Amino acid sequence: MTILYLATNDGLAVARRQNGAWRVQRGLSGYTTQCVAADPRRPERVYCGTFDHGLWISDDAGTSWQAAGPGIEHQRVMAVAVGTPERANGRDVVWAGTEPSALYRSDDGGRSWQECPALRALPSAPTWSFPPRPWTSHVRWIAPDAQDPARLFVGIELGGVMRSLDGGRTWEDRKPEGQHDAHTLRTHPLAPDRVYEAAGGGYAESHDGGASWRRDDTGLNHRYTWGLAVDPADPETIVISAAHGPGPAHNSGAAESHLYRRSGGGAWQEVREGLPEPRGTRTMVLAANAAEPHVFYAATRDGAVYRSADAGSNWERLPLSWPEGYRVGNVEGLFVTEV
Repeated sequence: MTILYLATNDGLAVARRQNGAWRVQRGLSGYTTQCVAADPRRPERVYCGTFDHGLWISDDAGTSWQAAGPGIEHQRVMAVAVGTPERANGRDVVWAGTEPSALYRSDDGGRSWQECPALRALPSAPTWSFPPRPWTSHVRWIAPDAQDPARLFVGIELGGVMRSLDGGRTWEDRKPEGQHDAHTLRTHPLAPDRVYEAAGGGYAESHDGGASWRRDDTGLNHRYTWGLAVDPADPETIVISAAHGPGPAHNSGAAESHLYRRSGGGAWQEVREGLPEPRGTRTMVLAANAAEPHVFYAATRDGAVYRSADAGSNWERLPLSWPEGYRVGNVEGLFVTEV
C-alpha cells in the first residue's frame, strides 16, 4: 500500500491508496508539522517534526503518535531523516535538526537523543541567519549518504551545506563555492559520491561526495530552487521546483512558481502538462517513492498532490478524499513510502 505523508500547518495528513482511492486521515491535529520521514526498513515507523511541539513517532504508519524520547533541547524540529546503513543494535540512525540550528542523533529508534555539538562550533556558525527570523537559523535538510554510512550532509538555512565524514562527530564547513541558502539535499544509491542540492541561488551538484560543488542552471529561467527529487531508478533524471525569488516562491499574494525536469545530463526543461498554472502557485514540495521507478510526486502548498508516472514529463492530480472541514493552509513536507 502506498502512503503519502504531508506535513501541514494543522497536523500531519496521511493519505493511503486502497482499491484505487486515496483517503486522508489527520494526525497530530493542531500542531504545525514541518518535516516527516519513514524508516526504510520498517516503513510503518514514522518520524514527524513540529514547530514548537518537538518530534513525534508513530509505529503504525501514522495512526497513533507518541513524543520522542529525551535529548532534543529545542522544540522546533525542522528536519528529520533516517540513515540507511544498518547499525549494530539492528536499527538505523535517526537524525533530527532544529531551530536554532542544532543536530541530534538517535541510535535507538528515537527513545533517546544526543546532540552533535561540533556542527554549532563551525567557524561560519555565527553568521547563520534566516531572513524571516534574522536572529536565528535552522537545519533545513538532512541527507545521509546513500552508500557511505559515515558520511552525512546538513543544509542550514541560511548557512550552506555542511559535511561530516564520521557520523556527525566532526564537521567540515561550507565549501568556498557552496551556496548559503540551502533548501533540499538528496543522495542516490545508484550514484556514489553524488549529492544534489536545490538552493536559493540555483541548482548545484557535487560529484566527489561533497568535497566540491558546481552549479548547473542551464535551461533554468528561475534560479530560486526549492523542491528536489531524483528518479529512484535513474540518478540522471531530476525534478525541481523554482521561482524568481523567495517572494513568489512562498507568498500567496505574489505566488508564481515552476517545475523543471532534467534527464541524461541535458539542459533543464520546464514541465507544465497536468500541473497547475504557475501564477498563483507557490513552490511545490517534491518526493519520489523508492518502490516506484520513474514515478514522482509533487504537492502544492494548499494540499493538491500530483503524480507523474513517466519520470516527470506528464502529471495528473490525485483524487484525495480529505476529512470534512479540513482546510490545508501550508504544506511544508512530503514523504512517500510503501507499507
